[in-house]
Amino acid sequence: MDTIIDVVNKIFWSYLLIYGLLALGLYFTVRLFFVQFALFPEMLRNVIGRKGKDSAGITPFQALCTSLASRVGTGNIAGVAVALYLGGPGAIFWMWMVATLGMATAYAESTLAQLYKTRNEDGDYRGGPAFYMAHGLKAPWAGALFSVCLILAFGLVFNAVQANSIAESMEGAFGFSRLWVGIGLALATGFVIFGGIRQVARVSEVVVPFMALAYLLVTLYVIVVHINEVPRVFGMIIGSAFGLDAAAGGVAGAMLNGVKRGLFSNEAGMGSAPNIAAVATPDPHHPSSQGLVQALGVFIDTLLICSATAFLILLSGTLAPGSGLTGTPLTQAAMRMHIGAAGDDFVAIAIFFFAFTSIIGNYSYAENAMTFLRAGGRTGITLLRLGVLAMVVWGALESVTTVFNAADASMGLMATVNMIAIVLLSGTVAKLTHDYRRQRKAGVKPVFDIAHFPELASKVDKTIWSRPAEPKI
Repeated sequence: MDTIIDVVNKIFWSYLLIYGLLALGLYFTVRLFFVQFALFPEMLRNVIGRKGKDSAGITPFQALCTSLASRVGTGNIAGVAVALYLGGPGAIFWMWMVATLGMATAYAESTLAQLYKTRNEDGDYRGGPAFYMAHGLKAPWAGALFSVCLILAFGLVFNAVQANSIAESMEGAFGFSRLWVGIGLALATGFVIFGGIRQVARVSEVVVPFMALAYLLVTLYVIVVHINEVPRVFGMIIGSAFGLDAAAGGVAGAMLNGVKRGLFSNEAGMGSAPNIAAVATPDPHHPSSQGLVQALGVFIDTLLICSATAFLILLSGTLAPGSGLTGTPLTQAAMRMHIGAAGDDFVAIAIFFFAFTSIIGNYSYAENAMTFLRAGGRTGITLLRLGVLAMVVWGALESVTTVFNAADASMGLMATVNMIAIVLLSGTVAKLTHDYRRQRKAGVKPVFDIAHFPELASKVDKTIWSRPAEPKI
């Protein structure tokens, strides 16, 4: 079984997804006329939008924080260090490139998730790739396949992996028992997830900005202290990216490791973040509005937080290819160089917050998938929550390598199905983007009215999108 899983993962992660997601990002960047650059100010404007009288969803800011809760995990600390060790400083340049393209893909999939969202039995918004596959493509079987893969990968196994990282870091930094770390983590997780997606959103909008700002402020301090070294570091990154200096892995190694780390971290095109994007009440009331918010999430995850880890390491002088020092120990060694012995504790605490928020963020995606599978009633959701808590405790205690490989295969299949779906629906994304831009250019606050898109009338919930035009601003 392990051999089969390894072969499947090699096909997905060495060929289909690496090249497929890159091509997808380039395709949407060109087709949508460089939306991630042209509408960047709109991303910042839309993230502070309000729900108004529409209480069926969460706020755009809560949706952004919840998606960042899942995106920003131990990979932002350990994964970046591995990319630097294997690919050299140039890996960071290629991370930037893939994130820039990925912003267009993230915009496209989250815009579709907003368009095809529905209401559950409690009247709350639910949606995501499974819904636009079922309603937009009339392929409910694809939505079911996607949902099952998402629940297995994000809802269960990846949460065990995050718990394992927390237990390992707490044991190493403070000597805590892995069992008690697992139990404490399960209790904290249960407090959040038994309140449902709204509780996840409320916690995320407090914890995520706190953890991100704390990490970025430490990085800013390091950069200010070493300001004279910053131009040299940029030179290392560019030189290594294009083979202008001798670096681990050469150009091919820098590109491969940077692209992989960027794709795995920001998740653009994989179909995860659209599950929470659909739950938001966008402001302006247009599907593109929430797509722009989630594109900003890719920018924050990779171009800010992953870059922060890279600069911490490259300014410390601890990166030595062939030394065997990589992953979390490399980041800890770099932090020790900057702030002394407290560096180990800071990294351990950062891992705790990054991984814990990933657990609750991942859960919110799985709850959404349960709704699509018509298992979103009290019994089904309770079983999911108990399953998440069990995986957290188990992950804190056990090695999860084999089951993690199986989850990778599940996520690979999920992402492949999603990529095909958003390409097939790319015409709809282009029309929505044009509609949003047209209204902004006319000086009005964009509002989506299904009456102007008769070809979509039978595919979306008209009670959500039949709205009067907004006054000029």
